[in-house]
Amino acid sequence: MAYKPQHIAICGNIGSGKTTLAEKLGKHYNWQVLLESVDDNPYLRDFYGDMTRWAFHVQIYFLNSRFKQINAIRTNGRTTIQDRTIYEDAHIFAANLHKSQHMTDRDYQSYLDIFNSMMEFVKAPDLLIYLKADIPKLVRQIGKRGRDYESGIRLDYLRNLNDHYETWISNYTQGKLLIIDVNELDFVERIEDFSFVVNKIDLELNNLFGL
Repeated sequence: MAYKPQHIAICGNIGSGKTTLAEKLGKHYNWQVLLESVDDNPYLRDFYGDMTRWAFHVQIYFLNSRFKQINAIRTNGRTTIQDRTIYEDAHIFAANLHKSQHMTDRDYQSYLDIFNSMMEFVKAPDLLIYLKADIPKLVRQIGKRGRDYESGIRLDYLRNLNDHYETWISNYTQGKLLIIDVNELDFVERIEDFSFVVNKIDLELNNLFGL
C-alpha cells in the first residue's frame, strides 16, 4: 500500500520564491497550502524600522504562528505544503538577530527555551524543499513584490541569512531534503521550469512513498 505524505515544507531566504512555489504546488498536487503569516504580523513593519527594538517580538510571533500551523497539519488529515518551517525561525532568523546583536543574550535564551519546549511536540516534514538563491536573485524578487516595509532590507542582512541557511542545510538530518538551485529558474513565467521542479519532487515522493 502506498502512503501519501502529510507534510511538505519549503524553506529559503527572503525573496527565494517560497510562497509562489507553495501556491503553485498546492494547485498542481491538490495539497492544502499554509502560507507564512507575514502581512498579519503586527510587529513586522516596526521591526524593519528598528530591528533591535522589535527583534524578540517579531520572532516570538512567527514562532507561535508556525507552531500552530504544525498542530493543524497533524490533525487535518490532508497533505499540506507549508511556506517556511519552524526550524528557520530559530536556526536562521533568531540566530542571525542574536549574532548581529539585535537580540540580547537574555531574550535569545528565552526564545530558545520556548523553541526547545516546542520541539518535543514537532515532527519533521516528510520532505523539506530548500530553494537556494544568491543575493542578486533575492534582491530582484524582493523588488518585484513591492512590499514597502521590505525596501530597506540591507544586503548584509540578506548575506548573513544566506550564510545561516547554508550552515543549517548542510547539517540538516531531521528528514528528507531536496535542494533546488533557483538562480536560473522562473517557475512563474516558464512552464518548463515549473515542470523541472515538479519532476524533482515526484522523484523524491516516489522514493519515499512509492506514489
